[in-house]
Amino acid sequence: MRRLFPVTDQTAERDSGGTDREWSLAELAAAYAYPEPGERDGRPGVWLRANMVSTLDGAAQHDGRSQPISSAADMRIFGTLRALADVVIAGAETVRQEGYRPARARAEFAELRQASGQGPAPVIAVVSASLELDFSLPLFTSPLVPTLILTGAAAAPDRIAAAERAGARVVVAGDGVGVDPARAVRALAELGHTRLLTEGGPRLLGQFVAAGVLDELCLTVSPMLTAGDAQRIAGGPSVGVPRRFALASLLEEEGFLFSRYRRD
Repeated sequence: MRRLFPVTDQTAERDSGGTDREWSLAELAAAYAYPEPGERDGRPGVWLRANMVSTLDGAAQHDGRSQPISSAADMRIFGTLRALADVVIAGAETVRQEGYRPARARAEFAELRQASGQGPAPVIAVVSASLELDFSLPLFTSPLVPTLILTGAAAAPDRIAAAERAGARVVVAGDGVGVDPARAVRALAELGHTRLLTEGGPRLLGQFVAAGVLDELCLTVSPMLTAGDAQRIAGGPSVGVPRRFALASLLEEEGFLFSRYRRD
């Protein structure tokens, strides 16, 4: 892996003939560290980043899943971003399609998480209006830390009861059927989760973008073409004026580009 931006002495050495190597998890953790509270652009309590992958022609998935357009380096970054987060937010459809399981404790990040005052593994938070989820899955029955479900006030009481019987914690973050993105972020912050990571899917990311609560986008550009009609990384409602983000870093390995953009 090599760093393309920002340019450093190390970048120059590699461009002049140095050998690329696989970055250690510690190096990746340093490259993707969350900003300190004082650096959070007026939002000292919380920072929401998204992690997505896209092909050259804009597809966020192939055959309904992101794995076919990913790579080993992308998965190392995926694991690092999870290890840095307090909570991982995912839409119900993404949880179903990607076969989500509980986040696991990783010895490589134990010291870092302890120093940051975090638990052994991030919480998984599932966004679901209907709560039509399989509560017999390990994500709900045997997580290291209880799974959260973000839903609206109009969610069916029997589904809320089923989720709670399975061991999940239900958090109301909307007045109606669905979830209000800004309210979801506030609710998670009130639970002590200030380092937020969303892994989509596209509809959920689009809602965060439209609500103006996304602080950072970590986007892997996969050197693949898929055609077809797959969704792009964000869907749903449009913003009135396109929002400008600033490039914070750019890494490359085997043709995959790993970019990180922050709110400008």
